[in-house]
Amino acid sequence: MSTLATDVESRLGEAVQGSLASGSDGDVVGGIRPRWVASPASVDEVSAVLRLAWDSGLAVVPRGAGTRLQWGAAPTQCDVVLDLTRLDGLVEHTSGDLVAVAQAGMRLDDLQARLASAGQWLAVDPPRRGTVGGLVATAATGPTRLLHGPVRDLVIGTTMVRADGVVAKSGGKVVKNVAGYDLGKLLTGSYGTLGVVVQVAFRLHPLPESSRWVTVPVRSATEAQDVVLRVAHSHLVAAGVELDWAGGAGEVSVRLDGIPTGVKARTRDALALLGGTVVESDSAPAWWGAEPAGGDVLLRISHEVASLGRALAAIDGAAAAAGANAHTRGSAGVGTLDVVLDGGDPVAVLGGLREAAPAFGGAVVVRDAPTEVKAAVDVWGPVRGLDLMRRVKDQFDPHRVLSPGRFVGGI
Repeated sequence: MSTLATDVESRLGEAVQGSLASGSDGDVVGGIRPRWVASPASVDEVSAVLRLAWDSGLAVVPRGAGTRLQWGAAPTQCDVVLDLTRLDGLVEHTSGDLVAVAQAGMRLDDLQARLASAGQWLAVDPPRRGTVGGLVATAATGPTRLLHGPVRDLVIGTTMVRADGVVAKSGGKVVKNVAGYDLGKLLTGSYGTLGVVVQVAFRLHPLPESSRWVTVPVRSATEAQDVVLRVAHSHLVAAGVELDWAGGAGEVSVRLDGIPTGVKARTRDALALLGGTVVESDSAPAWWGAEPAGGDVLLRISHEVASLGRALAAIDGAAAAAGANAHTRGSAGVGTLDVVLDGGDPVAVLGGLREAAPAFGGAVVVRDAPTEVKAAVDVWGPVRGLDLMRRVKDQFDPHRVLSPGRFVGGI
């Protein structure tokens, strides 16, 4: 190791008070093995690491539980993985205001368990072991986004550390606070390329007193679309409308939340609306909110809700043409589907879907795939407003310290 590298390692170790390790195979990001893994225990330590990286030309990739670390494009450089799991506290829970403030490394299942004791929850489902920071970085919500909105609508305040180590705050701890520049919306879904989120204030919801699922089989893409649109145009006020689809058939499941008498009446209405072979249950289908299984290429497809049938036909057609099997799941009620591909030529499937995307009013992103597949394609695809996004990156991180290359257009 050179004298310069030894000096940087020594200073990194001092910055995190000795919680520094060499990168291992388990720390690889997009095929790149980092030289170091730094595990800060405070915001000050996060700041110290980033100041050092800024001054030394190091690239830093933030990490929580690592459950979504391989999503997005591979970084162009990764010297330090910044592991935030020691920042795992619930800073504040003001149940009367329906607000919680949590550190970035707190696990979501731990947060939900703490909130449940007060009859509240963060409307991100189903429970999972990812972290608060990872949730904001990837904007990965779940089925109840239909009723409660995406992650960006649940974030009311953030504390972040800029690429140069400066700590910045935005928003507040009350739902109606609109003071300051809304960093929360910029940071949500930015894959750690604009700043390191260290603390988040969330808007909460009361836990529903009762929940019920109504599930109906669908035997064609047209029938799936018809079921989803019937629910969307009804008075049911569904909390979620999810689809499980493979081999030209599947199921649509509808979640109904509320007080017991209301849920019972709406369930009755849902059974009458959907007709046929309908199953009602107090528990979700086994596949509810889970990523599809069966392959190592994961695509995220957005679509107009009214064009669900076209999206499903495009998925199945592109997969068949490329000799691949496709398993699709997702929130058909808000126009997002996850597709897992097994076998065949995934690059050809991606090309076919992007060519068909205008017909279903959406876009296709590669969320996860083997390194060689990601290297052969544009993971994010065409994106509107890219020039503006690049200017934002230049304002926040002109030295490209944070996760360089992971986001759209090589940001």
